[in-house]
Amino acid sequence: MTEVKITKEMRYERLVEIVEAADIEEVERAELVEFIEKEIAALVNKREKAKERAAQKKTEGDELREVVYAVLTQELQTAEEILEKIDGEGVTKQKVVARLGQLVKAEKAHKEQVKVEGRKIMAYRLEVPELVEYRLD
Repeated sequence: MTEVKITKEMRYERLVEIVEAADIEEVERAELVEFIEKEIAALVNKREKAKERAAQKKTEGDELREVVYAVLTQELQTAEEILEKIDGEGVTKQKVVARLGQLVKAEKAHKEQVKVEGRKIMAYRLEVPELVEYRLD
């Protein structure tokens, strides 16, 4: 059986149940329940904001991937050469290589090892789809 991870929100909800069942003054109970419900609302708000930030980062990554894809040609290019063709603030070689890896995984780009100035490095180009020859008889 899989274990259910107990979250802060679940713990706070359990605390509300405990406080409501406790033998304490009504005013104190109401204040405690109000406090716990505010904490639950803060957790939910924090989670929603995190989802929004993650979605925004994902779309930004998609934009950079499209820029990198637009720079690719049929000729092999190193990550440094591709980076030189991209102008943008905060664009680093690591980010370019990550997007190139995504493109290779999606089979939109091809990578090969090449020798440049005695070093073996990876070079990238557009993936060329195989041509299928059809004969009409």
